[in-house]
Amino acid sequence: MTKTTAKTDTRAFLFLQGPHGPFFSELAAHLSETGATCWRVAFNAGDASRWSDRDRLLPFRAPLDGWHAQFERWVQSTGATDLVLYGDTRQHHAEAVRIARRLGMTIHVFEEGYLRPYWATYERNGSNGNSRLMHISLEDMTRALRQRADMPTVPPDRWGDLRQHMIHGALYHWHVLFRNQAFPNYRPHRDQSVAEEFRLQLLRLIRRPRHILLRHLATRRIRKGGWPYHVGLLQLEHDASFRAFSQFKSQTEFVDLVIDGFAKGAPAHHRLVFKAHPLEDGRAPLEQAIRRSAARHGVADRVCFVRGGKLAYLLQAARSAVTVNSTAAHQALWRGLPVRCFGTSVYDKPGLVSHQPLPAFFRSPHPPDPDAHAIYRQFLLETSQLPGGYYSARGRAQLLRHVVDRMMAPHGPYELRLSGEASVTQQLRLVQ
Repeated sequence: MTKTTAKTDTRAFLFLQGPHGPFFSELAAHLSETGATCWRVAFNAGDASRWSDRDRLLPFRAPLDGWHAQFERWVQSTGATDLVLYGDTRQHHAEAVRIARRLGMTIHVFEEGYLRPYWATYERNGSNGNSRLMHISLEDMTRALRQRADMPTVPPDRWGDLRQHMIHGALYHWHVLFRNQAFPNYRPHRDQSVAEEFRLQLLRLIRRPRHILLRHLATRRIRKGGWPYHVGLLQLEHDASFRAFSQFKSQTEFVDLVIDGFAKGAPAHHRLVFKAHPLEDGRAPLEQAIRRSAARHGVADRVCFVRGGKLAYLLQAARSAVTVNSTAAHQALWRGLPVRCFGTSVYDKPGLVSHQPLPAFFRSPHPPDPDAHAIYRQFLLETSQLPGGYYSARGRAQLLRHVVDRMMAPHGPYELRLSGEASVTQQLRLVQ
């Protein structure tokens, strides 16, 4: 195959799997207005269900071992100059990225906002542990920032488009479960079957009112208990960032490590609160694992579990936060809380997170340097963090106003800022 080395006046975007819902289809419509052509690969009926241009839908029906050759054929037949995907660690996404780099294609990677809930992440070539951000020092960021925009000083206290996220996820898995006959070789990238995914999505929606009540009561007890406490930020066990960029095979391994460090180092009157991810669906027995580990380490009466909810309510009075590599750590850093992380993360920079042994961290945690965090956050807001979201109509509209110009630019957001070519962002307003 001939290597693609030069961009023509007409861009051709080849989309792979995206966030649940219509965002990729709406993005393609906006890109088409620039004169570009947009194609979508569908790996299952859920992918196909929200793509409006049926003439440019490419169903992949072969076994996964045929993906490499088929992807190259589609790049050739569509004249694709650009690859667009959501996350870059799924097997077929990672393979497509490797091929696209070899062919000289521009690679656009979307992810949930590093500074969520009011932003989405747009990068070139990789995200999370594969992000260009991993190799940009705070010194480089400082030199790139000519001035600081007037940013809100109070961290947000709610989760953006959570309800819409859950609804789009349930609809996606409904299509895969009941309308997937045309994709006989499809296998999900997660361990659960499609039927189990749909069941978990549906149960999460049904149980949501009860869980809201339980976490409200649990949070209220913690806030009014009068104890100093630390927060363990749990992630989804099937989350790509957790699986690809950490040494843990499960969240229960992480839980046991944290409780052991807490038992050895924290003052006897301190408490440890584990907070589940807002989209936790019960596939991992986290609450039971926490109780067993706490009992084994002799701190059963000092450790508790909160099922999702608003992180801000817990962080406002917390002493520190511990996580693998959750983006929720940004909320703790924003509040000046000490953070201990373990996996590979974009915020693991000198002056931001602690690398103390856990017992020492719980005994006397090192806080982040406020100047270092201000530089880091400002750099992200002027580069890869775009206002809006993927799941609500309002969030998508806000995101689309910004992202098309970013995608049509000759260079990625970090390169533009570091080279001094991009203008300084004047202000990004929170969506109230």
